[in-house]
Amino acid sequence: MNPKATEKMRALFSLEGKVAAVTGAGGVLFGAVSRGLAELGVKIAALDLRLAEAKKTADDIAAAGGEAIGVEVDVLSRESVERARDAVLARFNRADILINGAGGNHPKAITRKEDGIAFPDLAVEGLKFAFELNILGTIIPSMVFSRVMIQQGEGVIVNTSSMSADTPLTRTLAYSAAKAGVSNFTRWLAADMAFNHSPKIRVNEIRPGFFPTLQNAELINKTPGVVTEKRGSDILGGTPMRRYGKPEELLGAIAYLCSPGASFTTGSSIAIDGGFGSFCGV
Repeated sequence: MNPKATEKMRALFSLEGKVAAVTGAGGVLFGAVSRGLAELGVKIAALDLRLAEAKKTADDIAAAGGEAIGVEVDVLSRESVERARDAVLARFNRADILINGAGGNHPKAITRKEDGIAFPDLAVEGLKFAFELNILGTIIPSMVFSRVMIQQGEGVIVNTSSMSADTPLTRTLAYSAAKAGVSNFTRWLAADMAFNHSPKIRVNEIRPGFFPTLQNAELINKTPGVVTEKRGSDILGGTPMRRYGKPEELLGAIAYLCSPGASFTTGSSIAIDGGFGSFCGV
């Protein structure tokens, strides 16, 4: 192999020494993303509402030879996010990357025909929870950490939308609509940063398909009445690759979006869904 080409490829995709704040880092998916980025030389601030889980991710990274801190954060509180930002700056003196991984749904925001819960029966508090967690839980950390990036003149924000942003899933009204909002916000913020602050501040998103987590186990496995035996069979039947995603399979797209190799990529969306969004069902 040509040594010059090898060195060029390393420089093109290197994240060595970068500092990344990752919300939702105590969970299955973004805990795996945090550990994977750390293996690529990224210093990690693992942010999560559950401090013990954030510290667990940070401890795993440290045990593997990486550098990380675990920080408690409520992504719906600007004051809490500002405290987390201050902790990141105190430890690492900068913030190159923000990954907005925090998100989720609420049982009261899901229609359940088998339980007699239709659209008119949905609880407003459940809908508000899903909307706020996914929309404001992305916007508020972006507001706080983008200020640091503006001062630095560069940075990368990666949001987490969903393949349901384009074609909403049955039953999950608020989650699908909220993720569509995340996609819209991603494009808006990409333009705002480039036009009004610095073209070196890039904003993109990933759109994961179905990745089993503790949160969505019921959605995937629960029998939805008379339509099919299991919702899981519908999901896999609509996924050309015929399987669920693995947490570590989010890493490649995120690493690319954060790297110098994506220097002309902003306002974009990468689907990581096994082909779910490309299949019409026939």
